[in-house]
Amino acid sequence: MVLDLSSLDLSEIAEALADQTDYEHRWLIHPETGEVVFWTSDTGIDGRTPVDLEELDLICIDPLPSYVWYQDMADFAEQVSDEQAARRLARAIAGKGAFRRFKDELHQEYPELLPAWQAFREARACCRAVEWLADHSLVDRDAAMRFLDGHREPSVP
Repeated sequence: MVLDLSSLDLSEIAEALADQTDYEHRWLIHPETGEVVFWTSDTGIDGRTPVDLEELDLICIDPLPSYVWYQDMADFAEQVSDEQAARRLARAIAGKGAFRRFKDELHQEYPELLPAWQAFREARACCRAVEWLADHSLVDRDAAMRFLDGHREPSVP
């Protein structure tokens, strides 16, 4: 049985794939319904009852490595047509703290680029969610390919 791609919350799956926080929690997906749940060792999935992950018939959504999400910032900065903005954004992502500096640079110096960045990031994240679903045989591979073929990245100003 595979899930219907159109009934899934791709943004929520993308959020799980991007979650780089360090504390003891996991994002899980129900393979029959596509429902995404948040589990912690202290509160389980209902927010009150601790439960071991092994007791749940759910699939863990492990986060993708941070370099995947870093590449989005690098690609976005490279595509920005304003040369000064492109240089400053590229400089912001050099070294430790890149994610915070990139966000700060956008918010403080180039707020007009925020909608483009958000659309760019969301488009890539949703495609990664679909790829993850297909890789885990939760959706039909042909449906996933049609989705990916039909969802192009928005242009960057």
